[in-house]
Amino acid sequence: MKLRRRARGSPRCERAGAWLFGAHRTRERFAPLPPELYPQDPADAYAIQSEYVRLRARELGTLVGYKIALTTPAMRAMVGLDEPIAGEMLERAVRRGPARVRAADYGRLIVEFEIAVQMGEDLPAMDAPYSRERVAQAVTAVMPALELADDRNADYAQLPANVLMLIADNGWNEGAVLGEPVRDWHGIDLAALEGTASINGERVGQGHGRDTMGHPFEALAWVANNLASRGLGLWRNDIVITGSLVTSKYPKAGDHIRFEAGSLGAVELQVD
Repeated sequence: MKLRRRARGSPRCERAGAWLFGAHRTRERFAPLPPELYPQDPADAYAIQSEYVRLRARELGTLVGYKIALTTPAMRAMVGLDEPIAGEMLERAVRRGPARVRAADYGRLIVEFEIAVQMGEDLPAMDAPYSRERVAQAVTAVMPALELADDRNADYAQLPANVLMLIADNGWNEGAVLGEPVRDWHGIDLAALEGTASINGERVGQGHGRDTMGHPFEALAWVANNLASRGLGLWRNDIVITGSLVTSKYPKAGDHIRFEAGSLGAVELQVD
């Protein structure tokens, strides 16, 4: 049996997940959970994340993939974490580009510029740990992607004091926009691949595949091992977005966003 997520969490984790779900529904500013519900450690934070995503899945459908955040040492140092963060993506929040979203549907929309992969085989927890070479064998397609996130007008100065909330709040993920899958990717040097972000035709940033933990597949291996540490697997057809090559952008209504990723092509988003 393919275990998609752990069994139901403790009653406290269920209450914490419900609190987060309610805060999103009422558009409250990002804030820490009440003291009695606040995560005690990363494992507790992931258990709360699971309960929160479980509630969102009633509207957004089944789990279809994962994100990784804080892939650079500088970003982790900023918030006080020793390793990246994994988050879950749900079916109806993952779109194929070109796509449109409404800025009014978010507290504060964030867009990030990523390399996404689609899995072609299962990576169960029992076979961990996974290396970059092993996860590469399981990749069936690679594509450019835009991550959609919502920081709910967070006060970034307060993040180091509430870092476990980033995990519990699913890394702020609100889905992704995926470009056309490239199945003949083996001849592409993904570490050297250059990505360029533009808004309304003006270049706003660029980066390389190596900016995500040295190689996108290093980030993929980290996700597979993080899931395995929680008794979960990465499964065939799952999508994983592997971290932003360009610093986060905060688009407004009327903006047109394009991410060009060399041989992988491009993906576009219109914000209304």
